Amino acid sequence: MSEPNRGVLLMVAAPSGAGKSSLVNAFLKDNPEWQLSISTTTRPPRPGERHGREYFFTDRLSFDAQRHSGAFLEWAEVHGNFYGTSRSWIDNQLAQRHNIILEIDWQGARQIRAHFSVTPLRLKSVFILPPSLAELEQRLRSRGQDSEAVIQKRLAAAQDEMTHSDEFDYVIINQDFSVALREFDRLAKQALTPL
Repeated sequence: MSEPNRGVLLMVAAPSGAGKSSLVNAFLKDNPEWQLSISTTTRPPRPGERHGREYFFTDRLSFDAQRHSGAFLEWAEVHGNFYGTSRSWIDNQLAQRHNIILEIDWQGARQIRAHFSVTPLRLKSVFILPPSLAELEQRLRSRGQDSEAVIQKRLAAAQDEMTHSDEFDYVIINQDFSVALREFDRLAKQALTPL
């Protein structure tokens, strides 16, 4: 049963390099009824990223203090860095009937499902898959942002992450970006449809 006076929460997960952020950002440009959740992370900013826009960047000590105080709806360690979603920010946005896209990993998606299992909520989830591991490796290398060690770590993690795709409501294979974007758009609009 969903709560009609609250917004929709759409969780989107994918292994690094599968095109999750590119799909979400392209979708958001044409769909102002959705907004992106901004997570807190201990990861250093990449070139062009800004505090408060892509992430709230913080140090490990501050992150731990927030985690222990219960400020995060979910949190996880991914590739040696910590990520968390503000409990109060999500609750406030949904209460104001805002529709939120939450870029997340499978571990965080599990935590959110458990948190909202007894709360009426319009919650949907999408997992983005690359066409193959070889294509994923090529995409990671073409970004030019990571060392060889980081690329190998991301590829190893991707193999495990992809085994969790069946925990999500929908799966999109991002082989052709325009096709994947149309499918994402269709699924997001379907999530807005009252039950």
